[in-house]
Amino acid sequence: MNDFAVQDVVVVGAGQAGLSGAYHLARAGIRHVVLDHAPRPGGAWQFRWPSLTYGKVHGMHALPGMELTGADPLRPSSEVIAEYFAAYEDRFDLRVRRPVDVTAVRDGADGRLLVESRSGTWSARALINATGTWDRPFWPRYPGQELFRGRQLHTANYPGPGEFTGARVIVVGGGTSAVQHLLEIAEVAAETTWVTRRPPVFRDGSFGEEQGRAAVALVEERVRQGLPPRSVVSVTGLPLNEAVRGGLESGVLDRRPMFDHLTRTGAAWSDGSRVEADVILWATGFRPAIDHLAPLRLREPGGGIRLDGTRAVRDERIHLVGYGPSASTIGANRAGGAAAREIHRLLTRTGAGVR
Repeated sequence: MNDFAVQDVVVVGAGQAGLSGAYHLARAGIRHVVLDHAPRPGGAWQFRWPSLTYGKVHGMHALPGMELTGADPLRPSSEVIAEYFAAYEDRFDLRVRRPVDVTAVRDGADGRLLVESRSGTWSARALINATGTWDRPFWPRYPGQELFRGRQLHTANYPGPGEFTGARVIVVGGGTSAVQHLLEIAEVAAETTWVTRRPPVFRDGSFGEEQGRAAVALVEERVRQGLPPRSVVSVTGLPLNEAVRGGLESGVLDRRPMFDHLTRTGAAWSDGSRVEADVILWATGFRPAIDHLAPLRLREPGGGIRLDGTRAVRDERIHLVGYGPSASTIGANRAGGAAAREIHRLLTRTGAGVR
C-alpha cells in the first residue's frame, strides 16, 4: 500500500455533500482523499435530463466558501452545476480521484478502515460517506409488470420530453420530478396519466426557515430510530408555483390512485377501469447507495443506519452526509462541516496526527 493510500479520512463521493466535507477537512488540516466513481465533476447533477434547466432547479445552495453566480437560467443544470463543481475542486485543490468505484469498506488493522475499490485499497481512520442516491433508482413491483409490451423507464434514465412525442404516457410518482416530467411531456404526448400512491399535497405560500426545520426534524426522527430515511422533499409538499397551477387548471395534474396491475397494453384498476399506454415512466425516487458499507454491519433492525448527527451510532468512525435529513443541498453543506468537526475530535482523542 503506497503512502497516498494511507489517509486520516477517506471521503466517498464528490457531490454537494462530499465536496462540503472535503472543504471542511482541508480547513481543519486533516489529511484526506476524495474518491468519486463519476467520470467527471458534477455529482449526480451531471446525469440530469437536458430539459432541467438551471432556472427550474429547486433549492440549489452554493457550496461553502464559493458562490455560484451569473449562471444562465436557460442552460441545462447538468452543465451549470458540473462546471461550478469543477471550478470548486480547482479553487480549493481538492484533488478528487476519479473514476474510483468503492466496492466495500471493512475493518482493518489497528482500528483502521479499509476502503476497497477496483482501483486499489485505501486505509483510513475515519470515513465520510457521501454517495447519495442517484445510483439506486427505486423500481416498485406490481403484478403484470413483465407483461407490459411498451417501454418502461425511470427518472434516472429520463431523456427529456422529445422522445415521448405522440405517445400515451403514464407517470408514476408523487414527487417534484414526477410533476416536472408531466408538465413537459404533456406538451408533446398524445395523452398523459398521473398515478400516485397517496394524494399529492401542494404547498402554497412561502417556505421559511421555521418550516424547513420542522421538515428536517421529521426526517431526523426516522434516522434516529434506525429506519430508512425519507427525503426532506417528501415531507414538505409540492410547491404550488405558476407552472403547477397551470397544470392543475389544465387537468395535466389530475391525479389518479395507484393502479392494481399492469396489462400488455397499459394499466388496470380494481374498479375495472383501464388506461392504454405506450410508456410507463417510474418517477418513484431513489434509495441510499450504501451497499459498500454492508461489511461494517451498521444497519438497524428497522433497515436504516441510525445516526447521531452525521455519525453512525454503531461505528463512530463512519459519518453519513447527504443521507436522510442532510439530503438537501443546504443540509449537505451543514452536514459536511459537522462531520469534519466530529472527525477532528475523534482524531485528536485517539492521538492521530492532524497536520
